[in-house]
Amino acid sequence: MTHNDDTKDEIGDNHIATNAQTPLRTDAFVLTDEEKIEAIKKDVENILFTLGMDLTDDSIKGTPNRVAKMFVKEIFGGLNPAKKPGSSTFDNKYKYGEMLVEKNITIYSTCEHHLLPIVGRAHVAYISNGTVVGLSKMNRIVDYFAKRPQVQERLTIQIVQELKKVLNTEDVACVIDAKHLCVNSRGIRDIESSTVTSEFGGRFKEENVRREFLDYIKLDTQF
Repeated sequence: MTHNDDTKDEIGDNHIATNAQTPLRTDAFVLTDEEKIEAIKKDVENILFTLGMDLTDDSIKGTPNRVAKMFVKEIFGGLNPAKKPGSSTFDNKYKYGEMLVEKNITIYSTCEHHLLPIVGRAHVAYISNGTVVGLSKMNRIVDYFAKRPQVQERLTIQIVQELKKVLNTEDVACVIDAKHLCVNSRGIRDIESSTVTSEFGGRFKEENVRREFLDYIKLDTQF
C-alpha cells in the first residue's frame, strides 16, 4: 500500500505502527560500519550547516562524527544481525516449572517517527518447557531489539517472538511501559503520559496466568 505525504505525516504524528518487522532494505549491510559513519557524518554536517551552526567552533566541530558513531555503533546497533546476542539454552535440570519473570529491564530506544528517545521498562516472563535461558540473555535480547528505530508495539512483539524461538515455547509474555519524548517534549508536550504495550503467548493468554504475571511486576522491589 502506498501513502501520500499527508497520510505519511498522519501515521508518523500519531505514532502508528505499520509493520511487525523492522523495515530494512535488502542492501542494508553492503556498507561497512566505517563507511556508514563517514556518510552519516557528512549528512549531519549538512543538517547543522543548514540550521546555521558554525562548524568551525571547537564545541561543535566534532559533533557530526560523534553523532555518526553513536548512530552506527550505539543507538542503532540493533539493526545489525551480526550483533544479535547468542541464544544458548540449558536443560531445566532442576525441574523449575513455574513462571520466571525478569522485570524492570531498562529500555533506551528511538522512535522511528521523529528519531527521539523512548525510555522505559520491560517486564518479560516465560514458562519453561524443558529449557531455560540465562537471565542476562533476556536483558540482552530486549536491548538488541530496542537499539533501532522503533515503535513500541513492534518492540514488544519482537522480544516475545525471539524468546519463543530461543526457548522453543509459546509461553512467553512481555509488557513495556515507556515514555516517548516525541510526545513528552514536542507536539502535545504531555510530560506525564507513558505508553503501555503487551504481548502474551501460549498459556499467558489464560486469564489466571496473565494475572499472576501482572501481579509479579507490581511487586515493589527495593534493595
